[in-house]
Amino acid sequence: MFISTLDLFKIGIGPSSSHTMGPMVAAKNFRDLLEKFVSSNVVSDFLHVRCTLRGSLAFTGKGHATDRAVTLGMYRHTPQALAKVDVNTLFQELWQQSSFRTDNDRLIHFNPVEDIIFDRGDPLPEHPNGMIFQLLDGTGKTLLSETYFSIGGGFISTIAEIGQIVAPLKIEPAQSCGFPFESANQMMKMSFDSKYSVSLMKRSNEQERMSELELNQGLDAIWDAMRTCLEKGLITEGRLPGGLNIKRRAVALYQQLQNQPDKANMNDWLCAYAMAVNEENAAGHMVVTAPTNGAAGVIPAVIYYLVKHEGITLEQVRDFLLVAGAIGGLIKHNSSISGAEVGCQGEVGSASAMAAAGICAVKGGSTGQIENAAEIALEHHLGMTCDPVGSLVQVPCIERNGFGAIKAYTAASLAIRGDGQHFMSLDNCIAAMKQTGLEMSVKYKETSLGGLAVSVTEC
Repeated sequence: MFISTLDLFKIGIGPSSSHTMGPMVAAKNFRDLLEKFVSSNVVSDFLHVRCTLRGSLAFTGKGHATDRAVTLGMYRHTPQALAKVDVNTLFQELWQQSSFRTDNDRLIHFNPVEDIIFDRGDPLPEHPNGMIFQLLDGTGKTLLSETYFSIGGGFISTIAEIGQIVAPLKIEPAQSCGFPFESANQMMKMSFDSKYSVSLMKRSNEQERMSELELNQGLDAIWDAMRTCLEKGLITEGRLPGGLNIKRRAVALYQQLQNQPDKANMNDWLCAYAMAVNEENAAGHMVVTAPTNGAAGVIPAVIYYLVKHEGITLEQVRDFLLVAGAIGGLIKHNSSISGAEVGCQGEVGSASAMAAAGICAVKGGSTGQIENAAEIALEHHLGMTCDPVGSLVQVPCIERNGFGAIKAYTAASLAIRGDGQHFMSLDNCIAAMKQTGLEMSVKYKETSLGGLAVSVTEC
């Protein structure tokens, strides 16, 4: 099994990897299919595009800006290309349009207000984040159709692809890399047999597809985007969009810590850093999927703390990302990182496990200790629901990232003080997360139909 670290960590925009980035990629993909279809077929004068959102995308798509994402994608924009663009201004321009022209100058009618449909009926059976795109003629006949699923972390799958894979993800076969571990137990055995660390095995796999320079540049770009996002969040004041009128808190907390560093502890710093990232995500600004947008603050907060307070080097940051990528790949391959599939245990829980493994690695932990650290962090997120208030990635999501970072550091510290031997394996913990997610009510899987989302008392 091979999932590239450079695919798992993707630079894009908020507020959601599954509800914003994924639908944007899907819409861009359909636009590309539409271009090919129109250029190679005789079609009627009137052509019309419709997008129907199903499942979690329908229930919480408004709060997650899914309609905005579909619109941007239909005009061929991608999350990464928009990372440093004034998206709000661009979107307002596109939202006013009622049509676009293809490369061969065919007029395609597309009015986002009318043609993006939030269907709150039953979700599609293959996945809770479904989207159906259609190209229609003047009689309403469907000329071209494609169904996509946003499967977490900005990844998408078509309906033809999703049935061919175990945990929905485009992955390369095990034979395609030198260390093809598909489980934590395999990872540990390969490390023991080869005398390679987790970071070295992951680096070796990556460098079968790219040069060392390309890999390092990719890892550095990820860290640079994480750091830029975090530092912007530490200086930006105001209130978050969406209607809850939530005040940004990271900047005030950070100022307090700077003014009274003798009264600040590690937990304070980690919360400030994590909240800074997730406030930027909630604002729709540049963020890195780590492994999702909803959990984007955990890993950057931990790395930033290690750099600023413990002086780790750039090479250690690269090792951290490689180890975190290895653990995240195992979780995504064997379970899920999608809140709509398994709840927040798959988002913040996965991020915390990845961060714990990374901390353990840069502090000199063995492969067994790294596996143990990831297991401890994930174990203590099992059962965590995804019930965002107002369908927004704000409450409880922003604070939750701070606690995920704290748990990661604690898990790593506990694992490093042990010998790597422990009762519960990471593989069993990942399996438990998957089963828990399957049995979790749909009310608690990013639909805002239960939990905190419906527990807000009107004053």
